[in-house]
Amino acid sequence: QVQLVESGGGLVQTGDSLRLSCAVSGRTFSSYAMGWFRQAPGKEREFVAAIGRSGVHTAYADSVKDRFAISRDNAKNTVYLQMNNLKPEDTALYYCAAPLVSASFAYTPARLSEYRYWGQGTQVTVSS
Repeated sequence: QVQLVESGGGLVQTGDSLRLSCAVSGRTFSSYAMGWFRQAPGKEREFVAAIGRSGVHTAYADSVKDRFAISRDNAKNTVYLQMNNLKPEDTALYYCAAPLVSASFAYTPARLSEYRYWGQGTQVTVSS
């Protein structure tokens, strides 16, 4: 049974930083890409970032590019999302996600439909 557990959310001010973590169990972590999504109240869940299974390849939503960085530690079965220069519009519930299939090292899925497993989410609130 694949399980994803996020942590690291909180209440911060504009311009602050946070690092989210997602611990994965139940599968060979290093064989799969990983992703982060977020969902603000009244809005659809949206793609934030993805990382290939080796950690070399990454992809970002335009809204977070140059501010957020996704990384992974395959020895710890953990994926991270470093968020810098946070803005009020970054306020959302952040989800860690894992795809159903293992693919090439360059596979960095950005579509919701490509992901099969989800964490419970961690809340990030940015005050102005």
